[in-house]
Amino acid sequence: MDSSTFLRKSSPPIQNLKQARMIIQGYSVFLTLLIVAGAGPILILFFPMGSLAVGVFLYRKAPLLYVSFTWWITFVGTVIRRIIDYRCGYLTWGPWGLTGQLVAFISVATLAKYLPKAHKQGALPFIFCIGAVSYSVLVGLIQNPANKVITSSLEWLCPILFGFHLFINWRDYPSYRQTIQRAFLWGVLVMGTYGILQFILAPEWDRFWLNNITATSFGLPEPFKIRVSSTLGSPQGFASVMMAGLIVLFCSSQQLIRFLGSGVGYLSFLLSMARTAWLSFMAGLPIFLISLRSSFQIRTIISLLLVIILVVPLASMEPFSELINERLESFSSSTDDHSYEARLEGYNQLLNQALAEFSGNGQGFRLNVEASIGASDSTILPMLFTLGWFGTIPYLVGVFLLLFLLFQGNTSRIDPFNAAARAITLGIFAQFGLNFMFVGPIGMIFWGFLAMGIAGHKYYLHQRNTS
Repeated sequence: MDSSTFLRKSSPPIQNLKQARMIIQGYSVFLTLLIVAGAGPILILFFPMGSLAVGVFLYRKAPLLYVSFTWWITFVGTVIRRIIDYRCGYLTWGPWGLTGQLVAFISVATLAKYLPKAHKQGALPFIFCIGAVSYSVLVGLIQNPANKVITSSLEWLCPILFGFHLFINWRDYPSYRQTIQRAFLWGVLVMGTYGILQFILAPEWDRFWLNNITATSFGLPEPFKIRVSSTLGSPQGFASVMMAGLIVLFCSSQQLIRFLGSGVGYLSFLLSMARTAWLSFMAGLPIFLISLRSSFQIRTIISLLLVIILVVPLASMEPFSELINERLESFSSSTDDHSYEARLEGYNQLLNQALAEFSGNGQGFRLNVEASIGASDSTILPMLFTLGWFGTIPYLVGVFLLLFLLFQGNTSRIDPFNAAARAITLGIFAQFGLNFMFVGPIGMIFWGFLAMGIAGHKYYLHQRNTS
């Protein structure tokens, strides 16, 4: 059976696609009307439960639209939550990315379906990681409050489950590639535009949010003083998603949207002041370039030069330039970088304690320290405290096996998106010591593009074998 037969069998009927698009449009319009009407209390449940219901329908009837819907809820779900909280007048319960997590969790059905034959599909490394998290769930249920175990488990599991779903559908890789590419093409434009407006205008719901959270590193709730998080829940999360989107833009053939998206995307990316994500981009871009054949390398370099010509004058204008230049200068003066010093202090206080965690504290455990290091300011510390060595070892074995598979073959030479998936995955992995890269939107980027890169390799290998 050739790949075209697989595609014909897995493609949903046209009437399902029309019905699915109508449901998405209807849900979006109704959600917008409720927000405009100020129906905050109704939206507290309607937004996550309505999105979950739409996601279940799309998963069953229109799988490609389910993938697109999941990415879009990841992109904009947090800002919708902020508007709902503003309408209610208080911060509602639950993680900021809860709605996106619920939609991504639908893909647990894929795991249930393919688990018995996962090893035959080459998905055993995913099972190592899921098994490690499942172990920590059991430990957490013994030691921690159930509600915290549930929310923490969703943060850890959903990105892996979504990645597993993308990988296991490798036979439809071209369709999934096109869907994700389109989602990020428009996503960069939307998130970038809102990010600039957020910086200039500081909308009321963003100011309300900043005034009611405990984070002190998100800037001030005033125009031109806010650190851009755009439609996501943190500057680091937004910048990591934008980093992925900016690399994906190089693969697009839609010149106008790519040009507009690059302009607002790069400027908002800089306004996030997220140095770790900047380093991710600088680590991922060379990997992307060297993975391409020469003709596409030239095209990409020309596109990059045009972006520089477009963005540098904008970034050099006030009020953008002062903030961006100050952040860039901190790369060369770590002794005056209080954030860098605080992280070092935090590591010094916690590393020995973390290395002694054999069984771990389980899901729901929250690191409570006096040092100025956040719970998400590294990967290894929360892994050891939550999973312990018993969970960390199989989790990292699974991750490194998948990274090894990612760089098998030379499919990136014939598929720029596959090269982009490699670059994005390695760019995110470069954040290992600076951000918690396995959860939240950063985790969705890492697991999503890691899965797509391996799926592409598997798809082209199948094509070559059947030829």
